[in-house]
Amino acid sequence: MTTEPQQPGLPGGIETVLLPRVHDIGGFEVRRALPAKQRQMVGPWIFFDQMGPGEFLTGQGLDVRPHPHIGLSTVTYLFEGEILHRDTLGSAQPIRPGDVNWMTAGRGIAHSERTDAAKRDRVNPLFGIQSWLALPRDQEETAPAFVHHPAATLPTAEGGGMRLRLVAGTGWGLRSPVVVSSPLFYADAQLAPGARLPLPVEHEERGAYVVQGGVEVAGARFEAGRMLLFRAGDALAIAAAEQGARLLMLGGAAMDGPRYLFWNFVASSRERIEQAKQDWKAMRFGTVPGDDREFIPLPAERVRVTAAVSAGSPTS
Repeated sequence: MTTEPQQPGLPGGIETVLLPRVHDIGGFEVRRALPAKQRQMVGPWIFFDQMGPGEFLTGQGLDVRPHPHIGLSTVTYLFEGEILHRDTLGSAQPIRPGDVNWMTAGRGIAHSERTDAAKRDRVNPLFGIQSWLALPRDQEETAPAFVHHPAATLPTAEGGGMRLRLVAGTGWGLRSPVVVSSPLFYADAQLAPGARLPLPVEHEERGAYVVQGGVEVAGARFEAGRMLLFRAGDALAIAAAEQGARLLMLGGAAMDGPRYLFWNFVASSRERIEQAKQDWKAMRFGTVPGDDREFIPLPAERVRVTAAVSAGSPTS
């Protein structure tokens, strides 16, 4: 693992604080924390978007048209609202709060994410996180797959004003039923004012995204919309501020080398990215059943391909 220098002014144990960049998907504002200039990945996690909180007025909704992926898995986790997922495997699955939609792109998949047409006769809220995980090199060309895990199937722990749902991986003495490609953790934690949550010491790279409220770590306070990245091995705890807090905890083992990114593609070689671009132009990813009338075209070539200098390090 490459350990990045600690940012000046941060308390001991915290390496970096990332501030998300605001952008738009499907007519909805999102905040992107990963990848960032300071850090590309936290364990295998290479992309992290907060969607909302917001709402679509009657007759409107989320419309992310069919688009492709390679070399990664995606996980959509909602706090509020509902999204209809469709993909080239024929999956058609509503995502609801607390559920896990885990889509593995491998050698290639295309999918869409929309508000169900049957639900557009009302106001639709949306609030959640979509994240990507880079696949290990020996699994980048695996067959595409999709699995859904209802919220009730995920393990939970609570006590001392803390309630935690382990979305994926291992941590806090729990193990999620979601099958993963590398050692990791991903958890949704709600903390009452003053409640404390220890970081899982067994994982090499660790982060926490403050979704709501505020937290204190080693005497420093951090408000919502910050991703905190912690030094490996330090036994730290996160304490909720007076208004309480909700956190998305994430991390895992450092990846097996750098990754290139272009648009929705992740790969360990630039050549594989170039092949994916040509495959999408030639429509070799297939079509999405039930959503095959439109698609997102490949972005202009001026969008550059980026790669980390090494796993866990800043992007170039």
